[in-house]
Amino acid sequence: MKMLQHAVARFVREEEGVTAIEYGLIAGLIAVVIIGAVTTLGTKLNAVFNLIASKLP
Repeated sequence: MKMLQHAVARFVREEEGVTAIEYGLIAGLIAVVIIGAVTTLGTKLNAVFNLIASKLP
């Protein structure tokens, strides 16, 4: 039982895992922002190209 308590206490003190999780969350948020920006830009570009195509003979 003492060994389990020691392992749990060591796990709580460990900070490398927390840093990895934080980096993962930041990367996920950046990915969401990039996907949103590309989707919005793609929609607007599609509208511009459709406008140009409608002006051509």
